[in-house]
Amino acid sequence: MNITSAVEKGYFVKEKIDPLLIQKELQESEYDLDKAKQALLSKDYKWAIVKCYYSMFHSAKALCFSLGLREKKHIALVMMLEEMIQEGRLEKEYLYSFKGAMDAREGADYHYIHSEDTAKHIYSLAQKFNQRMKRLLE
Repeated sequence: MNITSAVEKGYFVKEKIDPLLIQKELQESEYDLDKAKQALLSKDYKWAIVKCYYSMFHSAKALCFSLGLREKKHIALVMMLEEMIQEGRLEKEYLYSFKGAMDAREGADYHYIHSEDTAKHIYSLAQKFNQRMKRLLE
């Protein structure tokens, strides 16, 4: 589904581009990644996974805002990333990273599945993903 169809189906709403809102999302992303690092250091792997995902979520949301859109569901950000890949603006690995973090967060939150290895892996993915989102915003 393309973005136009996703807007029509209510996955996104159009809104004015607000640089302050974009910056706020990037700050939230950094905050969450820092909290993920603290959680890793304290061996709270469930929380590390959750915070890594939300760090990625906020950096993707910043990109969404830069396109004049606000997501109404988390899956909408997946749709946005897919369209950016189709347009040649983003590499597939970042979509896979986001979806992997989303799945890991759901596993940690709803099924109590979390480990040190998963938390460290998702942390690494989040660092790379967030840097890529920032480059797209430049």
